[in-house]
Amino acid sequence: MIRVEDVLRAYRHGFFPMADSREGTVSWCQPYQRAVVPLDQFQPSRSLRRIIAERHFSIRIDSSFESVIRACALPRSIEKETWISEEIIDVFIRLHRIGLAHSIESWQGGELAGGLYGIAMGGAFFGESMFFFRPNASKVAFAWLVSYLKRKGYHLLDAQIMNPHLQQLGAIEIPHEEYMQQLETALTKKIPFI
Repeated sequence: MIRVEDVLRAYRHGFFPMADSREGTVSWCQPYQRAVVPLDQFQPSRSLRRIIAERHFSIRIDSSFESVIRACALPRSIEKETWISEEIIDVFIRLHRIGLAHSIESWQGGELAGGLYGIAMGGAFFGESMFFFRPNASKVAFAWLVSYLKRKGYHLLDAQIMNPHLQQLGAIEIPHEEYMQQLETALTKKIPFI
């Protein structure tokens, strides 16, 4: 079983956990290129701004954390497995209970429509995964998170590993050394998430 203190130590040193399947072994990853979202440069697309303005979704924080992480753990349509194992789910639920892991949720018609989860430490938010049951629900949650982190004075939004979806949302890749410098600066801050 992964311990909470192991996860926190790993994040402070630039690592994050990934499993090879739902019941698989957990590995600690530290990519050479890190995906981050520059908080001061993020601009939602025109279509996303319109969806946000039309209030298709309401946003909640931490109202259904376990539902969010379990939805994120479902295999994507083109994949047979997930990197979020039961062991990872268990430790993140424990991190949530002590106020370090958080979910940003898009709700529509009284139902969870999409969202994301991650860990907040210092002035850094480590985004883990996102999901949607309804189109654009995760994008709205993501845009809300970026705006919220900017208002709170956060310095780093870690997106871990680049993929086309993150790139579309404004993520960039930076070398590991630059990431570690940004992380060190962010961790000196004491900014409560809520």
